[in-house]
This record gives sequence, structure tokens and C-alpha cells, in this order.
Amino acid sequence: MDTASIGGAILAMAGIVAGLLIEGGNLNQILQPTAALIVFGGTMGAVLLQFPFTTVVKAFRSLVHVFAAPRKQNVQLIHQLVTFANKARRHGVVSLDADLQSIEDPFLKQSLMLAVDGTEPNDLRRIMRVRLDSTTESEERLPAVFESAGGFSPTIGILGAILGLIQVMHHLDNMQEVGRGIAVAFVATIYGVGIANLFFLPFAGKMRQRIQEDHRRREMILEGVISILEGLNPRMIEVKLAGFLDHTERDRKERAA
Repeated sequence: MDTASIGGAILAMAGIVAGLLIEGGNLNQILQPTAALIVFGGTMGAVLLQFPFTTVVKAFRSLVHVFAAPRKQNVQLIHQLVTFANKARRHGVVSLDADLQSIEDPFLKQSLMLAVDGTEPNDLRRIMRVRLDSTTESEERLPAVFESAGGFSPTIGILGAILGLIQVMHHLDNMQEVGRGIAVAFVATIYGVGIANLFFLPFAGKMRQRIQEDHRRREMILEGVISILEGLNPRMIEVKLAGFLDHTERDRKERAA
């Protein structure tokens, strides 16, 4: 699990609840089903109006990647590509055909398959670049769902507060009820602003970061396979691919070396 995502969510909620309790409030003051219905229902309706249903479903299914630590290790990928380069240098690129069945990454598998089939480096780059761009474009729609939800929910929260205030106007003869009604009305604003800034927008930011990491990984795969196809020295390939690593991965690789 991604400790930063889980810890951040817990810390944000705990900080808000603790602040409420310290000021003498209680959770019942902000637990309003009507306000939640207005904000969540209105936000989801607006999102479904903007995006296809399948995209919205896929975006919420992708939330698992926000709380799960990345399993793909780029250092191990470089080692694998260098191993392929050594084998191709000794026995030819065709010898990599025996390794295709053991490769789990579909992008790496298709790239190597084209290389084994004798595709020219420029043609391989052109073909896989189309898939790379298409995959990234499709993945970019997922965080856009949460970015839109983060934009809609505060406004819908204000709408819920206004609806609550309209109901309060019917009880102006009872000032005690007016005060209670105003407090309830503003809970919708809390829901709208809170869910946008504590969940929707952070979800979008973390998902976009994951997408960028996957894009960089596929770029590294493409450069590695093309370098193998061009017969580049395995040591040079390793140095070349190390340029795709971030500072944390680079430090880990240097310690392992």
C-alpha cells in the first residue's frame, strides 16, 4: 500500500475532525444526509453529463492505484533489457523469441515481438509511438474525471446552502429554528469544498503522477528495444536507460551496483 496516500487521507480527516471537536463541536453537526445527497448526487450527475459512463466507471476503478504502491520497478526493467541485449548480441535478436512468453508487460512484449520479426528501428519506433500516445491519451481522461468533480462539487455545495437558506426563510418567526437551519444549510458548502480539496483533486493529482511514471517507463522500454535492435553495446544501453530514472531510483541502482 502507498503509505503517503493512506496517511495523507487519514491525517486530513483527523485534522478536520479534531479541530471541530476542540472548538466544542460534535460530528452530528456535520452529518447531514440531505446535504450529502445534494452534493454527491449533483456532482456525480454533472460528471456523468460531461464524461461517458464507461470512462467514469474506469476512473473510479483506477482509484486502487492511488492507494497501492507502484509494483513496477524501473531498475529491474533496465536489468532485464540489458540481459536481452547481451543475449541478442551473442545469438541474434531472433533468439529473444523464446523469452516472449515469459514477459508480462504488454508494451515490452509487443515491442520485442516486432523486433524479433525483423522490423526496422524507425518503423518500430513509429508503430509503438502510436500505441504509446494512444494509451497515454486514454489514461489522461481518468484524472480529468476527478478534476471535473473537484470543480463541480464546491459550486454544488453552495447551491445546497442556498436551497437550505430558502427553507430557513419559511421559519423567520422562530429565530431558534433559523439559527439551526442556517448551520445545517452551510454543511452542504463544507461537503462540497471538503470533498473537492481532500479527495477529488488529490486523487486526480496522484493518478496523473502514476500516468506520467507509466509513460516514462514505456519510453524507456521503447528506447531499450530499439537500442537492442540497432546492436548497441549492452553497457551503453544500461547507461542510456538510466537517464529515465528519477533520483530515488538512480540512488537505489547505484547502491545495488
